Amino acid sequence: MALFGTRDENVGYIRKRLEVNINMFDGAIVIEGDEDKVDRCARLVSLLLNKSGGNAVNKAFIRFCLEVVDSGDEDRFDELVKPVAVTARGKQIKCKTYGQARYVKAIKDKSIVFGIGPAGTGKTYLAVALAAAMYRNKVVEKIILTRPAVEAGEKLGFLPGDLGAKVDPYLRPLYDALQEMFGLEAYSRLMEKGVIEIAPLAYMRGRTLSDAFIILDEAQNTTREQMKMFLTRMGEGSRVVVTGDATQIDLPADKSSGLLHAAAILDGIDGIEIINLKNKDIVRSDLVQAIVKAYEDSKNNREKVSK
Repeated sequence: MALFGTRDENVGYIRKRLEVNINMFDGAIVIEGDEDKVDRCARLVSLLLNKSGGNAVNKAFIRFCLEVVDSGDEDRFDELVKPVAVTARGKQIKCKTYGQARYVKAIKDKSIVFGIGPAGTGKTYLAVALAAAMYRNKVVEKIILTRPAVEAGEKLGFLPGDLGAKVDPYLRPLYDALQEMFGLEAYSRLMEKGVIEIAPLAYMRGRTLSDAFIILDEAQNTTREQMKMFLTRMGEGSRVVVTGDATQIDLPADKSSGLLHAAAILDGIDGIEIINLKNKDIVRSDLVQAIVKAYEDSKNNREKVSK
């Protein structure tokens, strides 16, 4: 019943996506179509029937399972869907796409991970969730989160207060995620003790950051010099996650993105992994996925016309 879904919604989606005919007949699931497509569907159905416990079977979960099948990772499925962390209220944080699962595995296995992808792919949220989990498990001793204070069409000078107050809105998403993971009281206590530190990127210069989980968010707005400065702050026992969206660069026209430069020159170095998340990894909502795709299509069409 879970596989087929309400009014056969799930199985209808599978039929359309995999171009097969799938029905229930005499207590058996019968799949008909081209041999390769039938084999692919059979592997998907087997995974859904045997591994869906605790996961709602819907279009998003079916897409996730299909990516696992196409990647030949069925044997690793339990690892891929294992909760990443648990929030202060007991909510389990799980990967919702295969791309997210690859991203999480990279963070667990590598010293430096670049998570590059569009809005809504969970880049920052999953990194913060893993930071909280590693702190609780005593893998790291502190959590450091930073962002470049680059204006996305707004002007810092018009915001009230000193520099700390001016950059605070840029760091708000990081505050929100940490408060969800630890709870407001524990988060405030850890901030007071200096276990959690949130600061603009400029404050990182000259420091050595050891035994820490360090997240650089919105890294597409770093310059090459800033990115080099940040990456060389890493000390012994630290993990670094750099997140950014290559389509939302707010730097001046004469400045190139440190994120794109670093991803190009550091790819392939042992201990570093570059994870490129795609539109299909957007989990914020299907509508956000459609919006991002529409903007990308518009940009591509403009580039074709200009050529």
